[in-house]
Amino acid sequence: MLHIHNGDSAAGTLRESGFPGEHKAFQEVLMEGPTPRGLSPDEWAAGRARFLAAAYELKLEDCQKDLRSQEDWLRGFSEHDETVLWFEHDLFCQINLIYLLDWFSKQSGRTRLSLICVSEFPGVEDFRGLGQLTGEQLASLFDKRQEVTQAEFRLAVRAWAAYCSADPQGIERLLEKDTLAMPFLRQALRLHLMRFPSVRNGLGRIENATLELISNGPIGFKSLFPNFANAEPVYGIGDSQFWCALKRLGEAAYPLITIDAPAVHERELKPNWRHDASFELTETGRAVLAGERDFVDANGVDLWLGGVHLVDGSGWRWDEDNGRLARRDA
Repeated sequence: MLHIHNGDSAAGTLRESGFPGEHKAFQEVLMEGPTPRGLSPDEWAAGRARFLAAAYELKLEDCQKDLRSQEDWLRGFSEHDETVLWFEHDLFCQINLIYLLDWFSKQSGRTRLSLICVSEFPGVEDFRGLGQLTGEQLASLFDKRQEVTQAEFRLAVRAWAAYCSADPQGIERLLEKDTLAMPFLRQALRLHLMRFPSVRNGLGRIENATLELISNGPIGFKSLFPNFANAEPVYGIGDSQFWCALKRLGEAAYPLITIDAPAVHERELKPNWRHDASFELTETGRAVLAGERDFVDANGVDLWLGGVHLVDGSGWRWDEDNGRLARRDA
């Protein structure tokens, strides 16, 4: 049996508890970076490796190696009688899940594909994810797994195509139809659309929430990230993804925040160097947060959201008042 987990924590917990099967963590961040349609497998892998290396300050060859290794063990699924996907309700998980279901829909073989996908766990009041649970708690979910249905495959294939399209209105059209086969997908895709630059100030929901948290005064990463996770748990992002959002705000031509962090040459000596970083709003940041200035107008934009590449100030915006995307020309 092959278990594909949404992260290292759950995979490690079940592996260490002796739960039968081979446990693998799906090591991608498909809610971030380019996912355009129409690429060959080699072009896809090369593009993802370049993004991961640049975004997370990793060696390109390490990213290439890890993606090849992941593709290899994924393709070995047919050696198992059953493959079980362990995922959650948040945006991070739902995007990875539709990718995997789309991928499995194109494979042949008799291996059974099952799914465990939860948004809560009995007795855990503030459930954030499977990584919180003990081995015993995780094991209790196993008998509740369901074989993936054709309805789930069809919806995931449509959702992944819409997510990777250069036209994000495809997601809006998808959300006008029945998505009950995957009960957490609707909210996740709406959260994705809310990441598009707002018509009010050119920032997405994650960045606006971050500025709100920093607006009360200087704050350290050790407090800021948990505060964000409490305010926006439905995104499911980790500290590395959150740091990328902070860098975009702090390294712009007209920065919205100041970042006081250890110098690059000191970071290898401090594995948790982000914990020493602190942040404060600039005057531009306060103006953007108040809707008096527009981040994209001030700084331009070069941002991938799924298959949509936002550049040069034109493109798609999120209209909070109407709850829909709006087209903005340069």
